[in-house]
Amino acid sequence: MRAHLKELWAYRELVYNLVVRDLKVRYKNSLLGVLWSWLNPLLMMLIFTFVFGYMWRNRTIPHPHILFMSALLPWNFFTGAVMGGIQSVVGNGSLVKKVYFPREVLPISVVLSNLINFLISLPVLLILIVLSGMPLTGWLLLLPLPILIQVTFAIGIVLFLSALEVFYRDTHMMMDVGMQAWFFLTPIVYTYRDLPEKATLFGVTFNPQLWLFRLNPMASIINTYQDLLYNGALTRFDFLARTAVTALLTLIFGYWFFTKHSRRFGEMA
Repeated sequence: MRAHLKELWAYRELVYNLVVRDLKVRYKNSLLGVLWSWLNPLLMMLIFTFVFGYMWRNRTIPHPHILFMSALLPWNFFTGAVMGGIQSVVGNGSLVKKVYFPREVLPISVVLSNLINFLISLPVLLILIVLSGMPLTGWLLLLPLPILIQVTFAIGIVLFLSALEVFYRDTHMMMDVGMQAWFFLTPIVYTYRDLPEKATLFGVTFNPQLWLFRLNPMASIINTYQDLLYNGALTRFDFLARTAVTALLTLIFGYWFFTKHSRRFGEMA
């Protein structure tokens, strides 16, 4: 693995070029170009303000549109990275067959391009938080922490799934359904406090709030974004620390799985 990492670092300029290419393709033939990265969260904010401010009022949650947007933006980053990265090897099959380079640069570049798009849209959310009359606290200095953990987790997931897609082309179709289920199992349109602290399933009593964080790494990551952007304090650092370990293990496993099977990509892609 050390040799693979050394080789990957040697090809860092290729990663940069692929990220730039992905960003150019994203905004190709677009009238507004990169401005969509700012307009998209702004338009979504207007929709959320109308829905939660007028149609579905929840007076127990002040500024609910900010709460949901602080979860939806990082979730969209994760979804775009995973669904785009799954087909990164198969989609570049002709390149894989003709030219040698570390194959892992393909899924990694997709994750990084989605990260840049997320970072571009983030200032819009910060501005809207201020315009909504909410304070920006010093806890925002910890914002790189969940971003780093999410990137680590996303790269690990994408490395595994993109390698699997080479051999099983229906991987992306299964994940399309899986991501929708994952969305509803993550506290985005609701908070983890909306879940009961005690429930019984098949005769087994458990705490849904607790197991939401234990079994779903994205729940902890999304909750951290909401803490830093909306609540102004980090409330569940213990679960975030566990998620950081999970993300690192996911990255190690995904990278091992990817490099183990990458020799056959030229035959199958």
